[in-house]
Amino acid sequence: MFATCSKDSSIIVWHSSHPVKMKYRHDMKMFRWKYTQLSQFNKSDTLLLVSGVHFGSTASHSGEIAVFSLQDGFNLQCRVGNKPSDIFGTWYSDSYLISGDWYSLGGMVSTTGLWLNKASQLLRQETESEQTPILNNLFRFYNTNASSIHLITMADCKEGCKLVPLPKLNPNPNLHIEDLNNTVIKPLPSEERRINDEEESDSDTDEDEELLDQPEKLLIFITGSKTYIPHQIGFKKIPRVNFPKVLKRGLSVKERLAKQKERSATSPGPNWQDYNKVSDKFDRIDHVMDLHGHIIGMCLSPDHRYLYVNCRSWPKGYLITHALEPPPIAQEIDIHIIDLVELCEVSKILVSHKAHTPNNECPYIYLDVSEEYVASGAENNHGYLWDRNYSICLARMPHADIVNSVAFNPVDSSMLVTTSDDFEIKVWRSKEFLDERIGRKERHQMLHATPIIKKC
Repeated sequence: MFATCSKDSSIIVWHSSHPVKMKYRHDMKMFRWKYTQLSQFNKSDTLLLVSGVHFGSTASHSGEIAVFSLQDGFNLQCRVGNKPSDIFGTWYSDSYLISGDWYSLGGMVSTTGLWLNKASQLLRQETESEQTPILNNLFRFYNTNASSIHLITMADCKEGCKLVPLPKLNPNPNLHIEDLNNTVIKPLPSEERRINDEEESDSDTDEDEELLDQPEKLLIFITGSKTYIPHQIGFKKIPRVNFPKVLKRGLSVKERLAKQKERSATSPGPNWQDYNKVSDKFDRIDHVMDLHGHIIGMCLSPDHRYLYVNCRSWPKGYLITHALEPPPIAQEIDIHIIDLVELCEVSKILVSHKAHTPNNECPYIYLDVSEEYVASGAENNHGYLWDRNYSICLARMPHADIVNSVAFNPVDSSMLVTTSDDFEIKVWRSKEFLDERIGRKERHQMLHATPIIKKC
């Protein structure tokens, strides 16, 4: 199977057999989605994560994640708020996913929280107690210079990984997390959050068996510090995660307000603009890699050893004088290859796929990696295919508009899917496959088949 998202708010699941046929379709307008933007199967292909953007005044910023079952129909399992929408969400394991939230702390400072969610919340809500948690906070990060966290992905941490986790700083006894919650953070309307920040760790609870079996994970995302444009890759090692089985009852809303009022009367509120004074309330990113350009897409190799990154470089010797005025970006899209064990860039494919939009209009251009090939979309109306070992461009796949995304069949890399703003989904297969299935003569007579342009 493969799935496609669309600006008409639909999510479609297709049979990948030849010929391709539609299996499921769901219109997300019923949930006030403006469009769907990313989909991801879990490891067992039993659930599909779909990320989208909401209608409304904050449509460009607020989104939602929906999870559908692929067994016995295309049934909705849960909906989880996601902000900003281009955090997208990702699978942590077969039954758990990661979502995000974002809140302004004033000026150009904000905070991003990442949450671990159970993927089958509807069933649990109907059958279990209100004291049963369905999500848990993993991290809360501090954002500066109008930046944020985007495009999260999850890799299995390889043996020998040199990343050393950074612990939280020593807590400030005079600063309480309630200050953040009551003055800034408000619950997202579509979330069912039942875990209090103060009670998310309970020594009396048992670890979920599935979480217990998970290897160490490497959280990867794009962010920034010099400007709001994502120009850095952040890495955070995740040890085994504890998920509480039962919640202890916390203070009532009335008690919380009284406690906060009492504290506010004796001490001034926190200065969120001064990181050194509030740093103990945030998690630190273990490692940051600056690519000195606008990052527009990334993808893991099948073995999770390498990270492939689409980036439009800034001019050499650039100087950023204002966070809201980033440098101009190149028209060429470079693919950077990062070793996730050594945490260093091992290669950069100086490729010819193009982009022409400025910083403030730059779309994500997704790429994919198989054992043998690398593929990417581009803004010059073509998808591109390279040999992974020799970095040689093998082919261009034409469309009539921007190619947003490409994806290999994970069990047969001779099948590639490309999607474009020309409203077409194209499925590319090897000549050998078609000759075997329909015959060489019939392949030449296929009127809808577009020839691959071999010159890159």
